[in-house]
Amino acid sequence: MSKIEQLQTTLAEKNLDAAYISDPMTIGYLTGFYEDPIERVMALLIFPDAEPFLFTPALEVEAAKGAGWTHPVYGYLDHEDPYALIAKHVREQSPDPIHWGIEQSHLTVQRLRGLKGQFPTAKFDTDLTPTIEHMRLIKSADEIAKLDEAGKWADFMLEEGFKNLKLGRSEQEVAANLEFALKKHGIMHTSFDTLVQAGAHAAEPHGATSQNPIENNELVLFDLGCIVDGYCSDVSRTVAIGTLNEKQQDIYNVCLEAQLAAQEAAKPGITAEELDRVARDIITKAGYGKYFIHRLGHGLGMSDHEFPSIMAGNQLVLEPGMCFSIEPGIYIPGVAGVRIEDCVHITEDGCEPFTHTSKELKTFKLA
Repeated sequence: MSKIEQLQTTLAEKNLDAAYISDPMTIGYLTGFYEDPIERVMALLIFPDAEPFLFTPALEVEAAKGAGWTHPVYGYLDHEDPYALIAKHVREQSPDPIHWGIEQSHLTVQRLRGLKGQFPTAKFDTDLTPTIEHMRLIKSADEIAKLDEAGKWADFMLEEGFKNLKLGRSEQEVAANLEFALKKHGIMHTSFDTLVQAGAHAAEPHGATSQNPIENNELVLFDLGCIVDGYCSDVSRTVAIGTLNEKQQDIYNVCLEAQLAAQEAAKPGITAEELDRVARDIITKAGYGKYFIHRLGHGLGMSDHEFPSIMAGNQLVLEPGMCFSIEPGIYIPGVAGVRIEDCVHITEDGCEPFTHTSKELKTFKLA
């Protein structure tokens, strides 16, 4: 059964007449066509017992047809009313759809009003986001192969980043050089903005790569990934420049112990909450619990952050095919930050990582 057919079955089970899919990432997952329409309207319309269609800006029609989508593609020009055209094509398939499914996490109020203006008696109160999240949760062998390939290039990015570490060189220059090396191999998109943080700057887990220079006797954190064939990689490593003091060394050792223990524990049957606790208990016992300020991990696939969250309170039982990060971190303001991360997929009896760069502390003696 295709992904579209799975969703059509869900619509029938929920007694829905139509689904309006608006998230470009979901559209890409269901159709094989991904494009960011920016400010323009793009949607996938699905019906329980009629042919689906794609609605795109005129600029994207030929690309959608060339992406392998075998059903109709309708376009609109900038001066046209997209909702009136959508309504026209919908009524050709389903004359009077009343009960609609939407992605509540994505559809804006403004665009929902545009739909309601064309279907004033319709109800748009069924959220399909959880259904789609669960569809994307278990990856196929083909998806895992794509994630594995993206992981290999993330390892390459780390290697290039390590080569570019120089005293006085800025975090931004290190990041730019490793991205340039990646692009020379034809990998044009990173999963997110490459993060390089040196010294105390790494204690800001969502800080941005800056002009901060690389200096001796400090830790440098890398968090990066790339997109290959529509699938993302995500990896973090922290390395040493010069000689570390006892506190820096201890932070690293504790974080590494937590990451290795959690990765060893990741297998079918354990819950997301239990896996988070494996790493968190180690960090807490070492006295750094208050400095581990985020969940253990997040899902990975076509998006670098997707369902599920590996965190306290999530009773989801892990199953083969689930893909997510394992990334404990310790962030002490004014001192240092350490994060060590691999993304993995659950196998029949454990897990396998997508990235393989050594996690033993690398020390660089720079002149």
